[in-house]
Amino acid sequence: APRPLAPGQAPGYRGLTLLLTFLCYTSYHLSRKPISIVKSQLHRNCSAAERRDGSNGTGDCSWAPFDGDNYKELFGALDNAFLVAYAVGMFVSGIFGERLPLRYYLSSGMLLSGLFTALFGLGYFWNIHVLWYFIIIQSAFGLGTPPRRSGRSAGPSRRRGLIMGIWNSHTSVGNILGSLIAGAWVSSAWGLSFVVPGVIIASVGLICFFFLVEHPEDVGCSPPLHHADPEEKEADGGAAEEGPPLSSSRASLEPKEGAEEPAAISFLGALRIPGVVEFSLCLLFAKLVSYTFLYWLPLYIVNVAHFGAKEAGDLSTLFDVGGILGGIIAGLVSDYTGGRATTCCVMLVVAAPMLFLYNYIGQNGIGTSIAMLIVCGGLVNGPYALITTAVSADLGTHESLQGNAKALSTVTAIIDGTGSVGAALGPLLAGLISPTGWNNVFYMLITADVLACLVGARVPKVSTICGERGIRGGLLPKREEITAGRSQGEAPGKPLIRRDVGRRSGGCRWHPR
Repeated sequence: APRPLAPGQAPGYRGLTLLLTFLCYTSYHLSRKPISIVKSQLHRNCSAAERRDGSNGTGDCSWAPFDGDNYKELFGALDNAFLVAYAVGMFVSGIFGERLPLRYYLSSGMLLSGLFTALFGLGYFWNIHVLWYFIIIQSAFGLGTPPRRSGRSAGPSRRRGLIMGIWNSHTSVGNILGSLIAGAWVSSAWGLSFVVPGVIIASVGLICFFFLVEHPEDVGCSPPLHHADPEEKEADGGAAEEGPPLSSSRASLEPKEGAEEPAAISFLGALRIPGVVEFSLCLLFAKLVSYTFLYWLPLYIVNVAHFGAKEAGDLSTLFDVGGILGGIIAGLVSDYTGGRATTCCVMLVVAAPMLFLYNYIGQNGIGTSIAMLIVCGGLVNGPYALITTAVSADLGTHESLQGNAKALSTVTAIIDGTGSVGAALGPLLAGLISPTGWNNVFYMLITADVLACLVGARVPKVSTICGERGIRGGLLPKREEITAGRSQGEAPGKPLIRRDVGRRSGGCRWHPR
């Protein structure tokens, strides 16, 4: 058994876990970004090169097989090869993530992802012009994404929105770094735009293998589902006569030698948790919009604003800067109001007209373009970040699961997997629609945003008001589970009393089951 931690050490381990998982997923997104930057180099506007070289306009400056008139369809197929495999991998990852050592699973996925990212770039140095080579590499890369259980289970639920909003900025940070790294070589040797990110993600995978703490109990920390906030402890003081103190209840919840390990939840069991289906569909449409921007925004800027490949890649990072701000703001607002679904819906409603405005006035000047990209990035990625982190953690620790931490991977895999279907559809539809005009692509994105809002509005809520600043209309009530009259010698399994605790005072009580 691990030694008990000295006072103050537990937050350090939780912070280390958040930092390492942040670096892991930052490197994942960093390795996915180069393809969107390199697209404008694989199929170039050769007019400038023709004027310099005096060539006859044969289009030799592009990279076969992407040098034909059907290049947008080929780019769409390339994106979908990754995203369909990614969607399948997300569903499967939750099942394997509950049953395999997470540290091995995460590290091996990162090493393989680094290998396939580098292999894509080596196609430049090996002079490969076969479409199926790039499609197979993209498909294999898409299967390697692991579940996000480690980062999502860290931190108390009262501040979960803020903590996870900051943690989930790895998506935008990775996209920004990926754009800058890929842009450094896109015009000279685009193969390095993939090889360098591949080396980075493999290196971070090795770091996580040696230093990531897989389970809190391994270093003497209490499980994340059983943390109590100081305000909740204070609020519980006035109700001590109705149950045993939290300290004793925590002791009763600590794993005992010989205790039965909780079974992994089934796929259908996870679907029955209130809100899982609704938030999964909401994420499907939200991710459709986000990933369309991820894969097509640099090319849109090149075609519409007539920037070069490097300048378009640099400008597209502003969308991810807005994503960082949007994720943090969404987490703060949802923590304060307790309304995860309401926060998502409001941001999605505002995002639709902003996308319309960006398409029509976003290229009128560099200042307008910068402002609109940041605003659109925050409104599009804010709900996406909130659903994939704080909401998934809330649903994975739902009261019906009786503290079964193993359910978190299945719930997050269902939500992420469904969202990844949208991530696959978005770039595919953009590739099919863009030849008819970029306006039609934006109409498709606006429609998806509206559908995400309509689905999110159907999320069931628990309208509970406990104390002065209790939970007001949030998705889930705050919860402490205590043992109902269980003495040290009694067998486990006796029904528990569920008690909802207000922030400033004792509040609502759930009756024994």
